[in-house]
Amino acid sequence: MPRRLSLPDSASVADTGADGRMYAPSAARNIPHIRDLLAQFAPQTGRALELAAGTGEHAVALAGALAGLDWQPSDVDPARLRSIDAHAADAGLANLRPVITLDATAPGWSAAHPGQDLIVLVNLLHLISTPEAHTLVAEAAMALAPGGVLFLYGPFLRDGEATSEGDARFDASLRAQDPEIGLKDDWEVIDWINAAWLDLAAVVEMPANNLALIARKPG
Repeated sequence: MPRRLSLPDSASVADTGADGRMYAPSAARNIPHIRDLLAQFAPQTGRALELAAGTGEHAVALAGALAGLDWQPSDVDPARLRSIDAHAADAGLANLRPVITLDATAPGWSAAHPGQDLIVLVNLLHLISTPEAHTLVAEAAMALAPGGVLFLYGPFLRDGEATSEGDARFDASLRAQDPEIGLKDDWEVIDWINAAWLDLAAVVEMPANNLALIARKPG
């Protein structure tokens, strides 16, 4: 299941009040870029499932920007479940559903969540093991409706190499805490996408050495 560690980019996530609302500095930085890219590739209407929705900041921002989508955030961590609902309650968006508990690394979850027109995952693959990440991509592919879009965002190795000293240190810090996790290789994840019978639509370099992988289910 997804791990929640004390990491360089997430150490400053904190509760801010009795409602349990949390904030992630990385979310504030990447929301505009993710929002603008999703506007190009996401369907205009349908069902959207956000996996590992974290603090809930992405859910509010993206549901607000993509008003034609019925946005379903999910997570497995109780503190983040509370934070997501707290952010959602304050936003008051008609298309943003209450958060559900979903372990996106568990085999078989797609059977309970079929027909998704968009599945979004931000900043999780490097926090889970390679088998868990592979399972997540395979299950997401099965949960997509024909024509549905899978959007993966985060830090990746490029052809097996870190793109900066900062990413190399970050990867090393992850593996020091748990040798099973760490940055995933872009080509390996693309291989998983292809093996799941998805068509790779775009690979987009994002700010801060992040990458967006966008795939579409045929049909």
